[in-house]
Amino acid sequence: MSAKIAKTIARQKEKIAEGNFYEAHQQLRVITARYLKAQDYASASDVLYNGALLLLRAEQGGSGGDLALMLLNDVYVKGEYPCNEENKKKLLEIFHAFPSEEPIRKRFANEMVSWSSKFGDLERGDPDIHHAIGKVYAEEGEAYDAERHLVLGTPASPPILASVLYTWYKSDQPHLAAIYASRSVLPYLVLGNLSSANLALSTFTSHLTTSNPALLAMSQPIESSKSGLSLRIFPSIPLLNFLSLLLLAAQKGDSSLYKQLGKHYAPHLKEVEGLWNEALANIGEIWFGIKIPRQSGNPLFDMMGSMLFGGGGAKPGGTPRSGTPKPTAAKKEIEKPPTMDLD
Repeated sequence: MSAKIAKTIARQKEKIAEGNFYEAHQQLRVITARYLKAQDYASASDVLYNGALLLLRAEQGGSGGDLALMLLNDVYVKGEYPCNEENKKKLLEIFHAFPSEEPIRKRFANEMVSWSSKFGDLERGDPDIHHAIGKVYAEEGEAYDAERHLVLGTPASPPILASVLYTWYKSDQPHLAAIYASRSVLPYLVLGNLSSANLALSTFTSHLTTSNPALLAMSQPIESSKSGLSLRIFPSIPLLNFLSLLLLAAQKGDSSLYKQLGKHYAPHLKEVEGLWNEALANIGEIWFGIKIPRQSGNPLFDMMGSMLFGGGGAKPGGTPRSGTPKPTAAKKEIEKPPTMDLD
């Protein structure tokens, strides 16, 4: 930052400290406009970055958010700034400075992802940015917004996502455990991320059994000495068992196991036909080579949009989607999993 800009920021800092927020905001915009007209993006960036932080930390979300959006759209996008560590750090620092109740924050988050998609390595947006946004929403109890980002995040995201989904599940009906668990497991598998799917399911299951010790006592362990694979079968939650066995089958990449699972759990899968069909079809193609008819558009984003982002998705306090299955009748005998060669 040049000495001239440092003096500018110092003057505006004094005005903000005195409560002259509007004057400081307007002067920062005018100064920035001059730099932008000259295409001096570096100077404009310094003014907007520091000015936005000053106003946001003074709890001036509207004014600070306005400068933050200018930085993102008029400097980072028009100046074609790369999605590198330095630029991400500045934008995330601004994001964390927003008051939680400020409406502009969500717009800033979405446009930050859009910038990272355009100038980063991944079309779906930078994982670090998704993780940071999702983590904040999770800490604030915004489950629906959190999952949209955490599922596209980093290896640190799955436990946070699973915990958010479990908290959301606790406000709903007990028989829906597998539905909430699937909101992390199935998208991760569609993204080709088996390790995150495993971690998400194990975290969710851990929360479930910790809160309900009787489930653990009634469960059946299944282990494989050769592969080291292990899981537990829960007699009253067949769809949760299906998810566990699906992960094991994906690890082996054996299409016959996948088809065997589909047949064994067919009566239960009918209960979630509208919820899981598209995801399972994509998983069948990605992990087991079972081709599905290709439609126009991006099937990955179509499925993700249907499952997480689009119509039918409920906010916390409601069921995850319309058409949520009814409780399965209690079984007198413990469910026996399909005979699978785990080795």
